[in-house]
Amino acid sequence: MKELNGIKYIERLPVIKTEKTPLFVLIHGYGSNEEDLFSFAQDLPQNSHIVSVRALHDIMYGGYAWYDINFVNNEKWMDEVQAIESRHKLVEFIDAIVQQESLDASNVTLMGFSQGAILSYAIALNNPEKIKNVAILSGYPEFEIIGNFDKTKDFSNLNFFISHGIEDVVLPIEMGRIGDEFLKSLNINFEYHEYRSGHGIVPQNYFDLMDWIKRF
Repeated sequence: MKELNGIKYIERLPVIKTEKTPLFVLIHGYGSNEEDLFSFAQDLPQNSHIVSVRALHDIMYGGYAWYDINFVNNEKWMDEVQAIESRHKLVEFIDAIVQQESLDASNVTLMGFSQGAILSYAIALNNPEKIKNVAILSGYPEFEIIGNFDKTKDFSNLNFFISHGIEDVVLPIEMGRIGDEFLKSLNINFEYHEYRSGHGIVPQNYFDLMDWIKRF
């Protein structure tokens, strides 16, 4: 376990050295930890530097969260201040690790599940010059976290993969479909997938994700 700019992470160094090393940042969901998505690392490009980050806030049973969720009060169900803080901290972390490891700043991929996917939307839309590819796994664009971003920025470099389970009871499929319509409205390049699954990643979802990555 390492720590940089206040964020703890684990990493897989490039297996194959190239002149420009891409960066993958794996961002887990509520109640999980950095080990969750790190299992993907074995199938990610061998020339890439993979980091899987741990969320900033401890919750019960040893898990972590990027922001607190209120399961009782639906009117105020998320801590927006914590969420925006996490968004800013992750952007600072990306800048710092790119500099520290001399990585290719023009080839950064975010891969987020649930809360991690929600933050990935917010990071990419506010910083399209820093991010190239974004994998949104069981997430949606939360406009309170995205904020009043600059729609005049150049989004032509962005490339999204969105997947969602039609039987998801945590974040219903209607929320995932918001991303489909939202990215269309911004003319951002993306592909959208739905699966007969709940709040998780079924094998076909994983295969499609890895196929998308191979096309970078």
